[in-house]
Amino acid sequence: MINFKTIADGEIFSAAYEVNKSKFLAHIKHVDSEEAAREFVLMIRKKYFDATHNCSAWILGERGDKQKSNDDGEPGGTAGNPILETIKKNDLTNCAVVVTRYFGGIKLGAGGLIRAYSHTAALGIANSKIVRMTAFQKISLTLEYNFLATVENYLRNKKIRVVNTDYADVVTIDILLLPAQVENFLLDLNDLTAANFLYEERGEIFIPVEIDSGVD
Repeated sequence: MINFKTIADGEIFSAAYEVNKSKFLAHIKHVDSEEAAREFVLMIRKKYFDATHNCSAWILGERGDKQKSNDDGEPGGTAGNPILETIKKNDLTNCAVVVTRYFGGIKLGAGGLIRAYSHTAALGIANSKIVRMTAFQKISLTLEYNFLATVENYLRNKKIRVVNTDYADVVTIDILLLPAQVENFLLDLNDLTAANFLYEERGEIFIPVEIDSGVD
């Protein structure tokens, strides 16, 4: 699995843009499947049922290999594809964007439509919370109680994520580390405990790490 950028889950982000009396509204959401993407597009279409167009695009998969766009009645290639290209330009995946248009009576032409849909989608992405889904190695540590305070202090100082602590005959601490951190961590722990610890790798888990909107 690879690290990838996406929209933060659990919230719909939006933006508005107006040009030559046509009003454009962007709505953006994290999605994990084609079904979720279609449901989001349908929800926006129902909400803005009176709009002239509700054009959309989405990208799915860790490598962004599933892509779809829809012009919703606009001239071919002037709406859905510009939205899709804006998502790609921002290196996002597992993301759906709907740009709604209320026609203002002045035709924009093909070039004007492409610019308007691209710009509105870009504004929406700029307003979004962008996260990098980052692979962490889950490690389970087992140690004696006489080392607990020292190890816990070390974990706090290094800001290492602790996901669970089990206090039994010995202490078991489940932590998350970036793969590049594992070797140095084990060396440090070896020094802190005089090699009196056990560890077990429990596989990878993806955690959202917030980054600047639209910028990596």
